[in-house]
Amino acid sequence: MYKIIGNDGKNYGPVTAAQIHEWIAQGRVENRTAVLRDGSTEWTFLGLLPEFASTFSVPPPVITPPKIGAVSARTTNGFATAGLVCGIISCACCCGCPFNILGLIFSIIALVQINGQVHKQDGWGLALTGLICSAVSLLFNFGFGIFHLAMTPANLSWHLGAI
Repeated sequence: MYKIIGNDGKNYGPVTAAQIHEWIAQGRVENRTAVLRDGSTEWTFLGLLPEFASTFSVPPPVITPPKIGAVSARTTNGFATAGLVCGIISCACCCGCPFNILGLIFSIIALVQINGQVHKQDGWGLALTGLICSAVSLLFNFGFGIFHLAMTPANLSWHLGAI
């Protein structure tokens, strides 16, 4: 004897195996129909029961519940990607500001997040590369700005006149 949950969400049964075979032939139940066999404590799919599996042309889906403590797929930290993109833009442009500053901020946030999480994320290398590119761009632009100020004749005469 079996109990079935129909497509309409109602419980049917107890019914015999012959009645279920008739319902299968009529298309009223399918391999994914929930069924509880007498003496069993767990519901299963009709297509998983050996006495009905051969009547279905398509095998039922195999559903495995997630295990507690299972490791999920690692993801790449978004701040690491943003830091790398800003670092590359700051090196590619002749005027890296504000991208070099944003790249530094995003990369530092990414490194802190990646190192501080229980479930590790990917992107440590991206964040480090973004940090290096942004820092090099910032130092280059800072050095070039000081050099430009020092070599401009108008700035030199203004500084000398103030003395």
